[in-house]
Amino acid sequence: MNSTILLFLLQDGITNGAIYALLGLALVLVFAVTRVILIPQGEFVTYGALTYASLCAGQVPGTAKLAVAMGIAAFAFDLFVARRQLRLRRIVRAFAVNVVLPGVVLALTLWLADRHPPVLVNVAVSLAIVALIGVFLYRLAFQPIAHTSVLVLLIASVGAHLALQGMGLVFFGAEGQRGPTISDMAFTVGQLRFTGQNIAVYAITITFMVGLWLFFGHTLYGKALRATAVNRLGARLVGIRTSLSGQLAFLLASVIGAISGILIVPITTLYYDTGFLIGLKGFIAAIIGGLVSYPLTAVAALVVGTVEAFSSFYASNYKEVVVFTLILPVLVLRSLAAPAVEEEKD
Repeated sequence: MNSTILLFLLQDGITNGAIYALLGLALVLVFAVTRVILIPQGEFVTYGALTYASLCAGQVPGTAKLAVAMGIAAFAFDLFVARRQLRLRRIVRAFAVNVVLPGVVLALTLWLADRHPPVLVNVAVSLAIVALIGVFLYRLAFQPIAHTSVLVLLIASVGAHLALQGMGLVFFGAEGQRGPTISDMAFTVGQLRFTGQNIAVYAITITFMVGLWLFFGHTLYGKALRATAVNRLGARLVGIRTSLSGQLAFLLASVIGAISGILIVPITTLYYDTGFLIGLKGFIAAIIGGLVSYPLTAVAALVVGTVEAFSSFYASNYKEVVVFTLILPVLVLRSLAAPAVEEEKD
């Protein structure tokens, strides 16, 4: 290996690591607020990427219709929960959020499908569709069982992953897709060549990290999420709606996943099930960060991306094995450091 190859591998590792950092941050956020290990995070990546690719190809993605169907189901669920205290204002608000808003997004999608709008318009519509799916997913699958154990939430998460992956096959088919780049610019620095897509990955990752730091530290909703993460019961006692906190956490996670997919799809071909493997690598970074530390998760994601890049050069057939092996020493060390807990006797 010479210095040129080393620099290329480092560049590739940092680019991949930036994507994994975004996904790891989303996983930490959701777990801290809702105690849900978000297995469907990879589906948000897939849905965002393939929805964007479909819109750019002049097609109507099935995810827009899925958002409407999930919104109608969420509206019916809201009516059932509030059946004893139905008020016109509450019904109208629920109808507007759960039915009208997804319907408007679907109508906009149908109108734009054959008009080939600019790339940024397709990005915005894709983000809106996936964000709605994320919010409704929490409303239907996790909010009704928010009080249960982490194990029950994990089982629900696996079920949601399998359902979304199956629907992804229905919506996008088994063939892979690619989307257009956000920017066609390119320049060279020494021996390295940077494209507009690489710069977009770096810039968006840094922007999200800084934005989340400002959001959690200086906004009312961000402080509410932090309070819910620290003590869910205490947050409820001081008037914070933990259900709204959960929806907001899933909204942010779905947007982050969709953006990650949109950044990836011009670089590599994505299939309906590709997002699961990408999400798992973000999960490794989140585990190394203990599912609580945002900075440590970001650093771990860069390590995961770099290890993957060098593994693909030295042992491409085993790169996934090498990457997933990173989690083993972390789990061993954490298990040794954890205090012993006696099992309950019958």
